[in-house]
Amino acid sequence: MTQKLVCLDVDGTIVDHDGHLHEPVREAVRAVVEAGHRVVIATGRSRGATLPVAKSLGIETGYMVCSNGGVTLRLDPSLEEGYEVTDLRTFDPHSVLAQLRDRLPSAKYALELPDGSFRSTERFQDMSFGVDAEGVSFEELMSTTAVRLVVFSTDSSAEEFGRAVEGIGLSGVAYSVGWTAWLDIAAAGVTKASALEGLRTVLHVDPADTVAVGDGRNDVEMLRWAGRGVAMGQAVDEVKEAADEVTGGVDEHGLADVLWSLVPEADRPAGVRVPEPSAR
Repeated sequence: MTQKLVCLDVDGTIVDHDGHLHEPVREAVRAVVEAGHRVVIATGRSRGATLPVAKSLGIETGYMVCSNGGVTLRLDPSLEEGYEVTDLRTFDPHSVLAQLRDRLPSAKYALELPDGSFRSTERFQDMSFGVDAEGVSFEELMSTTAVRLVVFSTDSSAEEFGRAVEGIGLSGVAYSVGWTAWLDIAAAGVTKASALEGLRTVLHVDPADTVAVGDGRNDVEMLRWAGRGVAMGQAVDEVKEAADEVTGGVDEHGLADVLWSLVPEADRPAGVRVPEPSAR
């Protein structure tokens, strides 16, 4: 079987929306690694919130894409921290923050810095940061070099938030709206797909041998990029339309079904059956 580059979103794909990793998914990831495929976690989470996921899956070597493509790590247990940063994309958030403050004055803001730390307004914290954010003034945020800018509004739905952001006409950055009124902003041209394409080139993997699974709007580019893009069953239509097929939802362990399809039938445990892929 040809070695695949298997790229996996975290929240809503590897773990459920409560952050739980279920054993069927853990077993399937282990089997895919043992089958000789390269598994790459590709997530909007920061490195601090992603490394524990890799550890819980038993992944100690290889690569991870964090911060929606802003940070790429090479895992190596012989290194002092267990990893090194191989790619880092930053931007100046000053102009974007000024535009957003005018349009979304009640929103909360957080910046991920190149070293993986966070600064935020209003003591804004989130589990995807992986560390406690340092509370600073809005002016201090505007003078900070960023890997990722996170904007959260409790006053709007995701759709209303998306319309507000589109109305601003952000330029010079890449952005995606999440499940709620949550906005991730990165340097222009930076997405999970752009980081994974860099890895694909370095690892000499044929484009046809790439697989990606995800459920969020920040996965759209990745699903389109992959030779086989798979949307989780609970994904919104916009995400499903970007994929080649749709698997079961996260609570149905849909990722495990996709992963077992990459393992030779003779190596699958008794009772494991791979459902026919569902076209989007």
